[in-house]
Amino acid sequence: MITTAYIRTMAAYNAEMNRRLYGAAGRLSDDERREPHGAFWGSIHGTLTHILWGDRQWMSRFDGWEKADKDISRWANKVDDSWLAEDLTWFSGAANREVRAPLRLLVTHFFNHQTHHRGQVHAMLTAAGQQTDDTDLFPLVPAIVGRA
Repeated sequence: MITTAYIRTMAAYNAEMNRRLYGAAGRLSDDERREPHGAFWGSIHGTLTHILWGDRQWMSRFDGWEKADKDISRWANKVDDSWLAEDLTWFSGAANREVRAPLRLLVTHFFNHQTHHRGQVHAMLTAAGQQTDDTDLFPLVPAIVGRA
């Protein structure tokens, strides 16, 4: 399903997109960031908070920590095929039960979750008149992989 190269690329993409979105959000006032926009998590602030919460939840399961972007890239660089071949078992508060799933699937979900909600933030930032530059993965890959 996925490879270690995919994980490293997505970790670098995550860091770059967060740099862009937080930069654009930082050009808004606190009131503008907290203004309701009808997104699932309400506002730019609420959605960015949810992304960070999700990152912390998954990375505490994958790597036992509670930090963000640079450590996602550090973790991505140590993932190997044998780790990806394993299953993860944890108690899910969302499902209110113990869950067991393949790590390959869970890592894919982790990056998809980030991308999904960053898209919502991007739409709200655009509506607020802020630029984030291109958000597509394919034009960014050569630049971000070289920095990862």
